[in-house]
Amino acid sequence: MIGAVHKSYCKGLGTHTSFNRAFTIHGTHYLRLMNNVAYDVKGHTIFIEDAVEKKNYIYKNLIMKTKRSWSLLNTDQTPACIWITNPDNNFVENHCGGSDRYAYWYDLQIHAIGPHANTNVCPENERVGTFRDNHAHSCGRYGLRIFHNMEPRKFPCKPVVYDPNNSTDPFWQNPAITAEFWNLTSWKNGRNGAIAERVGDVRFHNFKVADNLLAGIEFSLTDMHGENTTRIDNALIIGKTNNTDEYLEKANPFGFIGPRTDNFRIENSRFFNFDWNDAAALSSCSHCFHPAATDSGARTIRTKNLTFDSSVSRTFNF
Repeated sequence: MIGAVHKSYCKGLGTHTSFNRAFTIHGTHYLRLMNNVAYDVKGHTIFIEDAVEKKNYIYKNLIMKTKRSWSLLNTDQTPACIWITNPDNNFVENHCGGSDRYAYWYDLQIHAIGPHANTNVCPENERVGTFRDNHAHSCGRYGLRIFHNMEPRKFPCKPVVYDPNNSTDPFWQNPAITAEFWNLTSWKNGRNGAIAERVGDVRFHNFKVADNLLAGIEFSLTDMHGENTTRIDNALIIGKTNNTDEYLEKANPFGFIGPRTDNFRIENSRFFNFDWNDAAALSSCSHCFHPAATDSGARTIRTKNLTFDSSVSRTFNF
């Protein structure tokens, strides 16, 4: 809880068999965590605590075997290699494998919490820092999870206002800020390579996903900022590889599951090897298998320049 630490770093350290995390960033900004290894750790391994922490640089860390804990926070029962409560932090070239639940979890808070509790801090709607060239594999649920909300905008604590009298820019009073996620490689996860719950102008670029049990990439809900925002671009989505596990043969995964709302695009993406059981490249209506999420309406997803190899069933609808 020492504020800005521009000259401070943790570099080249090893942590193993920890019963309570490897690194906690608490009330601290501009810290650098670089080239560290954490193995067999209980609870969130890298832990960003109060949702006020910003501009920290998490670079080239290796995290393996993150395990659930029943004696820390409730969220540690579903742990992540990196637990992220404020989006304005930077994650570059990290590798996470074998987590009981997630690799990278953006569990953005409505307001700052803990000793820094402040209703004037609204992490769900703040700008998103760098996310680039990260890897996730063999996690119990998701490689990347954005949950609950990520709707970055110019004034984070003010609502989005629609102005019907301004047809060229109806959201000018609180415009969206683009959040870009680059080059995630995510494979062999127990559910998805990546999933996002409710998001605004969030864009996944150059994702590579394979051998995931439920879906390669899934979006649940998009916000109201219009059809030219939330999107997937240039993804490589593989149903199964030659290195797949036996359990996948009994599953029915999808390459992409679309949201229960409009305003979504998927472009310039390639699909390979969805040719068994009810596996398919494209599906819709995220989580509509659950009664609480099911609706009766149609939704529009715009696609452009998608390619499918010969072993692909293209669509499946609930």
